[in-house]
Amino acid sequence: METIRNGWLHTGDMATVDKYGNIDIVDRKKDVIISGGENISSIEVEGVLYDHPAVLEAAVIAVPHEKWGETPHAYIVLREKEQVTERELIAFSREKLAHFKAITGVTFVKELPKTASGKIQKVHLRNEYWEANGKTGRFVN
Repeated sequence: METIRNGWLHTGDMATVDKYGNIDIVDRKKDVIISGGENISSIEVEGVLYDHPAVLEAAVIAVPHEKWGETPHAYIVLREKEQVTERELIAFSREKLAHFKAITGVTFVKELPKTASGKIQKVHLRNEYWEANGKTGRFVN
């Protein structure tokens, strides 16, 4: 994708504008999850997961689902000496979010892939998920 087109900078960020003209960046277009026709902000889901006391870091990606098209899947780094199960995190997300936004699976990892500036590289997580599940699809940045 060309970043500058017709004098406009296309960043891939999605935002809302309130009645006062305030802009709120809600997610990157490529990170939005579409489940059953509903758009889910991965950032919103991650924010809820960060509220769990055992979660140090969280990244949420879209994964294929037979019925809904896609559902949210979390990659989680736990705080030192903390424990939580996949089932507990799914239940936690269902308590805090509309059910269609809740995570449907968790992969626990020791660390998340990051750029030199510390930004989580979700493209690597998407590719890892596809490879681990015997798929040949690839996501690109």
